[in-house]
Amino acid sequence: MRIFDPHIHMTSRTTDDYRAMHAAGVRAVVEPSFWLGQPRTSPHSFLDYFDSLLGWEPFRAAQYGIAHHCTIALNPKEANDPRCAPVLDELPRYLVKDQVVAVGEIGYDSMTPAEDTALAAQLQLAADHGLPALVHTPHRDKLAGLRRTLDAVRASALPPERVLVDHLNETTVKEAKDSGCWLGFSVYPDTKMDEERMVTVLRTYGPEQVLVNSAADWGHSDPLKTRRVGDLMLARGFTDDDVDRVLWRNPVAFYGLSGRLDLDVAAPDPTHEGNSVLRGGE
Repeated sequence: MRIFDPHIHMTSRTTDDYRAMHAAGVRAVVEPSFWLGQPRTSPHSFLDYFDSLLGWEPFRAAQYGIAHHCTIALNPKEANDPRCAPVLDELPRYLVKDQVVAVGEIGYDSMTPAEDTALAAQLQLAADHGLPALVHTPHRDKLAGLRRTLDAVRASALPPERVLVDHLNETTVKEAKDSGCWLGFSVYPDTKMDEERMVTVLRTYGPEQVLVNSAADWGHSDPLKTRRVGDLMLARGFTDDDVDRVLWRNPVAFYGLSGRLDLDVAAPDPTHEGNSVLRGGE
């Protein structure tokens, strides 16, 4: 089973996770830029973080045979902090980088006017740079959040077939599917979706344009949830081809819209900025 996790925050994970993911079949990941938990106090902390997504994390992933790409954005939660808003002016110089395969995560957290402004600006940036967009739907008031998201997409220059609407569930999947957007589902231990619910959604709506991710981060999460979904799909009668479509071909197709997706993992240099990761050898 080959697996592409299209939304995972490896900055929050250990190298043991990379090792376990490779053993489970993960060969590619996309890491969206996101809120780190501790509020940032200036745009400069975003820039160091973006640099790590473009340098350190691809280096770390390559140690374990995993291709790493990222998405770059001002995330919805911090779009509400006026100290962070100037990072929007810095995004264009990052959106031209080869490792950046989408603008994201953008979208809604609390559905505020500031989030409206940031979402509209970043959908335009995606269109201007020929990139797709990864859109975060809110964890509260999900259906209202989805509808507000789709209204923003329709008002933008970015066509829905270049938008991945993430964190969907049973209440939002039909309208998202009808919109023409790609469908993203986060499978989490306690919140969001679980494996059983995910397989039920796939049986009801089919595997077309569906991406399943672990969204693993600093919370209680599991970077092997993609594998667990694949195993349960097979146990519930889905074919190997269905699993390959959901866990590999669909994320390849979506992020391939960037024209930058490279799934070959080159042998990493011995060090990155003087750090070998190995700390004395392995």
